[in-house]
Amino acid sequence: MGESSRGLLKQHTPTPSMKTDSSDKIDALDTVQSQTPDADDVEGGKRAPETDGVFGDLDEDSKEYRSVTAMGAFVLMTKANLGMGVLGLPAVFHTVGLIPGYILLVSICALMTYTVMVIGPFKRNHPECYSVADALFLIWGKVGREIMSVQFVLGKTFVVAGALVSVSTALNAVSVHGACTAVFIAVAAVAGFLLSSIRTLHKLTWLAWVGLVSIVVALLIVTVAVGIQDRPAAAPQTGPWDKKFRIIGHPNFSQTITSVTTVIFAYAATPVYFSILCEMKEPRKYQRTMVISMWLCCACYLAIGTVMYYYCGQYISSPSLGSAGPLVKRISYGIVLPALLVTLCLYAHITAKFVFVRLLVGTYDLSHPTKKHWAVWLGVNFAIMAAAYILASAIPIFSLIVSFIGAICSTPGTLLPFPLMWWYDSWRGKTWAERNKWAGALNLFIVVLAFVIIVSGTYGGVVELIKAQAKNGPWTCADNSNSVKK
Repeated sequence: MGESSRGLLKQHTPTPSMKTDSSDKIDALDTVQSQTPDADDVEGGKRAPETDGVFGDLDEDSKEYRSVTAMGAFVLMTKANLGMGVLGLPAVFHTVGLIPGYILLVSICALMTYTVMVIGPFKRNHPECYSVADALFLIWGKVGREIMSVQFVLGKTFVVAGALVSVSTALNAVSVHGACTAVFIAVAAVAGFLLSSIRTLHKLTWLAWVGLVSIVVALLIVTVAVGIQDRPAAAPQTGPWDKKFRIIGHPNFSQTITSVTTVIFAYAATPVYFSILCEMKEPRKYQRTMVISMWLCCACYLAIGTVMYYYCGQYISSPSLGSAGPLVKRISYGIVLPALLVTLCLYAHITAKFVFVRLLVGTYDLSHPTKKHWAVWLGVNFAIMAAAYILASAIPIFSLIVSFIGAICSTPGTLLPFPLMWWYDSWRGKTWAERNKWAGALNLFIVVLAFVIIVSGTYGGVVELIKAQAKNGPWTCADNSNSVKK
């Protein structure tokens, strides 16, 4: 790696001359993430390696760090979102009502899509940035980067913990609570560590395809099953029953906020888009790929959530795969298990990669398979999985860990950084006449909304958590899939 590359990677210094308006047209997203040498820049008949703003010189040993195709990025983004979050959405419809649920899903999808559109132009303007933490370094200096680093690692570790809980729930359902839940969480942690230790996102793309197919098939099986059955599994099996289908619900404050944070968690993958963009072969295709992925997820959430809630009503299960009875539950959980494992390994991989890059940025070991490279990579993966295991064992209930993650981890990471990135590139340094006031007002609204959700959502999540912990303690052997009747 050349000295200039090392300096760029070590300093993470913004280049003022590269600052442009982030509202440039999508087709104009000509990235400067990599710098390809001219045809005459060759040595010994071979073209000199590309230089990436994060990974440095990309030779034969390291070029795989920039080899994710647009289709690969699409499946990674879609699978990162279409995972644990969708399993809790039908219950949200019952809490707030069908119409408010529609409004909540669509409005939050639109909001999230708008916020992460800034990532493409920002990465183009500042190619040395690998994550939202690096972006906050440009805006607030070292303090901003460290605050965002802690938030990102903590938030995504909670997501990994949630994935461990979901895998243990699936194993409990398939085996009809064949072992202690704490044992299943440990088994999930070992499997997650082995999968997340794969070095690059490009090599995880095929796993994302497997996971995406498996979760779609499992959801379709349950959706069809609840539609053709006489009544859901949780309803009285004889006599009349009332599903209490609600067009508009009447939730209390903590239930409302818990529903909001659950929906936010369904779109909580957006901060990892920065890492996916950094490994894309053609970063200029990020915007289209992201928009298609986000609205496809929204359409799936609406369709599956509507059908399940319409046929199950108040008897919808959370996770929703248990709504069609014991047999369908075991089948669907067996099919969705690969998807849950993929969600686990994706989030563990991206969280570990964030720490890994912070530790080795600017060194030859970052992108080359040296002994130090493997020691740091495996060590960070193990640390992330161990921390997630402790969290999952402490909160082994799926619905609670989802709402808790949405409140204290997902909202700060998905809503707060992106308006600040927009401000840095598109507001700062411009005259009042040059500034887009409507965009400024919208981004200010997003910041205020984020703080409101963080404070109120944390309150709601803690209240519900205290109620449940009175019944289910940490490191419990109790069945968390409701497969065994008490």
